[in-house]
Amino acid sequence: MAVTRRKSGKQPETATDELSSADQSSPSRLKAPGRPDKPNKLQRTLSNGVVRGHSEEPGMTDENVFLFVPNIVGYTRVLLAGVALTFMSYHPKYCTVAYIISCLLDAVDGQAARALGQTSKFGAVLDMVTDRCTTSCLLCFLSSSYPSLAMLFQGLITLDFSSHYMHMYSSLVSGSASHKNVTAQQSWILWSYYNNSHTLFFFCAGNELFFVCLYLMKWYHQAIGIRSPLIYSHLPVAILKIVPPTYWSALERLTWPQLVAAITFPICLAKQIINCVQLFKASIQLAEIDREERFAAQQKSR
Repeated sequence: MAVTRRKSGKQPETATDELSSADQSSPSRLKAPGRPDKPNKLQRTLSNGVVRGHSEEPGMTDENVFLFVPNIVGYTRVLLAGVALTFMSYHPKYCTVAYIISCLLDAVDGQAARALGQTSKFGAVLDMVTDRCTTSCLLCFLSSSYPSLAMLFQGLITLDFSSHYMHMYSSLVSGSASHKNVTAQQSWILWSYYNNSHTLFFFCAGNELFFVCLYLMKWYHQAIGIRSPLIYSHLPVAILKIVPPTYWSALERLTWPQLVAAITFPICLAKQIINCVQLFKASIQLAEIDREERFAAQQKSR
């Protein structure tokens, strides 16, 4: 008769218990005293946003998005805006030069991103935030320079921020790759504005130039020296009969910031209309998304 020899010690009841006990007794599973845990994903990430070595996450590169050339241009814009704000209250020349260069670089970073293949969502948001903040800071200064128009400038800040925020958020929740991807069916005005780089630059530059001229009007009071006889000799007689003589005498006292402000005012006005359209269309798009989600939820609950 065969006798079964019983092994000493407690036997694992199942295969799972056996594997579990093996894992617990394995030296690799034991934590040595003073030895730190295996770094997680956040600990493996450097402060500059780059993962050491090859990324362990699927579909992720080791590129440093923060050091893309267009993003470096964006940082330069922020620094120049800071310089402009520093000199804004007492040195109009330095302020104007720094502010205008910062605005002009807005066109450079986009061209560099497309040429170098370095377009990024971070760069798009950085560009958007820089535009909003620099314009708002200038309008805040204009509110103190023109107290009677303070509410108007506050309204322009509100319209600028709200329209762009709602437009970008509606683009995000709708799955659009960029806030500039607007179709003519959504809005012909916004399509013409965003899908033509020359049109976009024209309105943005004219809008900023108008506000800069309002700033300079507080500092420069020397007339250009336009003479009425010179104007009379180049205008048709019909126009001279329509326009009152006081208008021509006012031209003789006109300063160059006032002249440029008068030229760019229609552009600034059109830009505010575009902001209103952008706010309106974004509101409609968000409301439609809400209706679709509510309909889907109601169908699911049935």
